[in-house]
Amino acid sequence: MINHVMIGSNDIEKSKTFYNAVLGVLGAGEPIVNVADSGHTRLFYMHGGATFAVSEPINNQPATCANGATIGFKCDSAEQVKELHDVAVANGGTSIEDPPGPRNNAMGTMHLCYFTDPDGNKICGIHRPG
Repeated sequence: MINHVMIGSNDIEKSKTFYNAVLGVLGAGEPIVNVADSGHTRLFYMHGGATFAVSEPINNQPATCANGATIGFKCDSAEQVKELHDVAVANGGTSIEDPPGPRNNAMGTMHLCYFTDPDGNKICGIHRPG
């Protein structure tokens, strides 16, 4: 259903360093770097049929994070959820909410982690066993 997600960044090089490390945990390689005709840089990480992009805002306004929004990355195991979190924090992310681990809800037990990237975007790592 979802083709891609794009977020803005106020420091594209810092974002590239952060997401190269964090998305590397999931097996994504280096991004495709695109410089738009406007001169703004965009990073396109392609993996598993989906694209995650980071862009300097084309309107030249500061990038801001969306209040209430979360971007979730699918992990292959509970251990990978923890590793995603730990790599994010080691590379300038901020751990938020409960520590990485299992959560029970109406959909069953899932392993989750939450952190924000250097621009304040809320990211989730999720593994649904079974």
